[in-house]
Amino acid sequence: MLGERSHGGVVVVFGSVNVDATSYVREFPRPGETVHSSGFRVALGGKGANQAVAAHLSGARVELIARVGDDANADVPMRTFAAFGLATDGVAAVPGEPTGVAQITVNGAGENTIVVTAGANAAFGAEVVEAERERIARGDVVLTQGELPTATIEALSVAADAAGARFVLNLAPPVPVAVGSIALADPLVLNVHEARVVGLGVGLDDDARPDAWRDAAASAVGALARSVVVTLGARGAVAADRTGSWTVPAPDVRAVDTTGAGDAATGTLAAMLAEGRPLPEAVRLAVAAGALAVLRQGTVDSYAARDAVLGLAERMEDA
Repeated sequence: MLGERSHGGVVVVFGSVNVDATSYVREFPRPGETVHSSGFRVALGGKGANQAVAAHLSGARVELIARVGDDANADVPMRTFAAFGLATDGVAAVPGEPTGVAQITVNGAGENTIVVTAGANAAFGAEVVEAERERIARGDVVLTQGELPTATIEALSVAADAAGARFVLNLAPPVPVAVGSIALADPLVLNVHEARVVGLGVGLDDDARPDAWRDAAASAVGALARSVVVTLGARGAVAADRTGSWTVPAPDVRAVDTTGAGDAATGTLAAMLAEGRPLPEAVRLAVAAGALAVLRQGTVDSYAARDAVLGLAERMEDA
């Protein structure tokens, strides 16, 4: 039984912040084609911001370290953080830089295409890690993603390890981070495309059996990272650490919008690890959070509260 337990572990998120500009269409346009959207929304985005909100909703005490621009777009994330009750004292504006932007198109099947402009996220230098060592030392889990400069990710991996915090790396997108930094990840979180970029499951197709991906993850433990989680979209996820390997099927749901679902899963994973849950249990909760996130349009607005995630995960365990 998953059950309730004392929660409130500290998750320190070093992450990207974007403004998502999303258009909803019946079908994606072909090159040179113009199509009309059925809807448009502007909302908080960026993997760091999304994962921080997901971890916060999952019950973690979240400290977000991030950068926005000094433009009007910065109001969108700052207002959203305030609405969720997420602390923003670690979020600073970079003079002369725009806030990051993601241009998203979602089709009738809930699939998406995304173009990201880094903006202030690209100015998030390794010196920020040095300045935030006290926060890092307070973290049970330190979480980051591939949307920050590689030098910053690498410095953070070393700082988290030195502080005794669990370093969780969502290498999305799969930027060329030093092998030594990836080796400190516990876990390294990837989807199937990202996994193949780092040499995991190179011979496997996207739709290869989950147990084949589980075995690939298990073979990478100790060689690539301390532990590994590979997300399989609608089929769930697989995970492995030094104690074993697991497949976690996803519940059958009808996807409305998959945007940000992976971030919902990763943020929830970090929160559950921070409160001391073992990896297979944390992954089951992460899969539940991702499944709930696809049921509504939008990113953080679609994320479920802790009780809903725990309830779905309990039903998944009993199925």
